[in-house]
Amino acid sequence: MARPVTLFTGQWADLPFETIVEKAKSFGYDGVELACWGDHFDVEKALSDDSYVRGRWDVLNKHGMKCFAISTHLVGQAVCDRIDERHKAILPPRVWGNGKPSEVNKRAAEEVANTARAAKLFGVKVVNGFTGSSIWPYVYSFPPVSPAMIDAGYAEFAERWNPILDVFKENQVKFALEVHPTEIAFDIVSAERALEALKYREEFGFNYDPSHFGYQGVDYVGFIRKFRDRIYHVHMKDVAWSSVPTQAGVFGGHTHFGDSRRYWDFRSVGRGNINFDAIIRALNEIGYDGPLSVEWEDPGMDREHGATESCANVRRYDFKPSAMAFDAAFERKK
Repeated sequence: MARPVTLFTGQWADLPFETIVEKAKSFGYDGVELACWGDHFDVEKALSDDSYVRGRWDVLNKHGMKCFAISTHLVGQAVCDRIDERHKAILPPRVWGNGKPSEVNKRAAEEVANTARAAKLFGVKVVNGFTGSSIWPYVYSFPPVSPAMIDAGYAEFAERWNPILDVFKENQVKFALEVHPTEIAFDIVSAERALEALKYREEFGFNYDPSHFGYQGVDYVGFIRKFRDRIYHVHMKDVAWSSVPTQAGVFGGHTHFGDSRRYWDFRSVGRGNINFDAIIRALNEIGYDGPLSVEWEDPGMDREHGATESCANVRRYDFKPSAMAFDAAFERKK
């Protein structure tokens, strides 16, 4: 059976919940991955109002749609980040509160733990998201960063996330970090180090998204094989990077997405450089049978056109693994 194809609603948070569910169905999707912001999934309401979760499923069922994961990228970012004015724009008022950095970190951690509880009530086994990172500003910096400073960042990450993951364990829900620049893990080496900091506890794994690896020069197919038992969810998103020198390099030159001077930019699935055939083969190899969730981002394309096209392309790329060797018929009979 083909993997379900879902649409991540984070880029559609300006639309009411039922509107995006109805649209996703019309675009050809089997379900949605609900963002925990906008009108799509409210953690506080899920925990305080018994009818809220039921009402969400009533709408999903009405449109013949499924949901396998919810996502807490925005609040998760504030768990380990050094908080500044940017975070106020992405956090709910109850998490931002008085804006004092250490208190925002604490409330964000509480909210992510509550998201695990809400996920259990909602009936999904995976919460996707970000972790934030106190050491991301040191990724390429001067004065030089000492190894001790990086060690301290991973120790702080473990100190903040282990209590959260205890709640995930209690509720039999997994947290899937979208490995991504600005997070505690942004490539293969840093992902391994994040797992090591958490002593490889099973509650923590990855929401695999190749678009964040390709332009960095990271082996995005090798990531799947390296972390074969930690791929808890998959985002399908494309990215294009230039084959010739550009005015703005990998770090972007403080340009906005869509600027023609950039070295790389996100693309609708099938319109970038990502080799999705190789990804599907690797996912088949590790036995991943979960959803393929389109996180649609393309600054140069109408999003409804792109979401529809991406759904069709993901279905075209996906295929079941072989149940037998193709040359089995030629084996000598004993």
